Amino acid sequence: MTTETLITPYDTLLLDLDGVVYLGRDAVPGAPESLREAAERGVRLAYVTNNASRTPGAIAEHLSALGAPAAPEDVVTSAQAAARLVAERFGPGAAVLVVGGMGLRSALRAHGLRPVSTALDGPAAVVQGIAPGLTYGLLSEGALAVRQGALFVAANADSTMPTDRGELPGNGAMVRVIATATGVEPIVAGKPEPPLHRESMLRTGSERPLVVGDRLDTDIEGATNAGVDSLLVLTGVATPLDLLTAGPRHRPTYVAADLSALHRPYPRVERNGSGWACEGWTARWEADRLRLDGRGDPLDGLRAAAAATWEAAGEGQADEDAVKAVLDSSLSGHTPAG
Repeated sequence: MTTETLITPYDTLLLDLDGVVYLGRDAVPGAPESLREAAERGVRLAYVTNNASRTPGAIAEHLSALGAPAAPEDVVTSAQAAARLVAERFGPGAAVLVVGGMGLRSALRAHGLRPVSTALDGPAAVVQGIAPGLTYGLLSEGALAVRQGALFVAANADSTMPTDRGELPGNGAMVRVIATATGVEPIVAGKPEPPLHRESMLRTGSERPLVVGDRLDTDIEGATNAGVDSLLVLTGVATPLDLLTAGPRHRPTYVAADLSALHRPYPRVERNGSGWACEGWTARWEADRLRLDGRGDPLDGLRAAAAATWEAAGEGQADEDAVKAVLDSSLSGHTPAG
């Protein structure tokens, strides 16, 4: 008789990369080992990233160097989702102005589209993704093309991206340049919007996927939009305070410190009188404030606190001041990995 672990009900992991598998060039501690174990158990791994700057081959090479099992066909990028979106609208041979890097260009060529670099080529669409060498000149060409009527597509709208040095400006921040200059908002291909999830499902054929991410506003909301389960790991952007004050679309099915939780039974969070309990912790709302009592793993306390807070908030969001005292006292020992 085997013990059911968190991963048992799922046939595919749809894994975010930055903040989940690695931070910058370095692996999140324990992540490659957890992914190898999942693969050995027959679970399909799909690396689903909003980062459109690199090709699937380059990303797979990076993952393999870190010790994670990965081939180019296991990588699904927002660049691929954006390219499919444009190809379905305009067909092969259409010119597309690329405000981004090689990841976007390669994805567009794979769909028979023709990447260009100037508005003088009369592009049918402008596709923007993050790239280290993004220049004012290229942003200007993108703005000119959008003003001339080109479809504006953003690979993703992440305002920041996590690195080993901290959070840096993401594509969402850079997209504001063209959007502000033209008054045109882009169609977003990446998480949390449907195109990237659709791309992931088409490429994996998954029937029971689990989305794994570190951001509530992309990974978890994307899972909610797709109607599938999600795991939030605290190795990247999201904090315990973010979790407790999350609105309905940002509430994960599971929360864990890191990917190693995939291979352990997930603690039950269940009602206990007027509150919620998880292992040795009980959380309830009293006088419009969260109260948490117990001892043991602070992460179990966070799980109980989230259940009680989300019930009290309903379709809204809890006020930070109503939960901060718990984080500052009872859960102060919980430090997310990474």
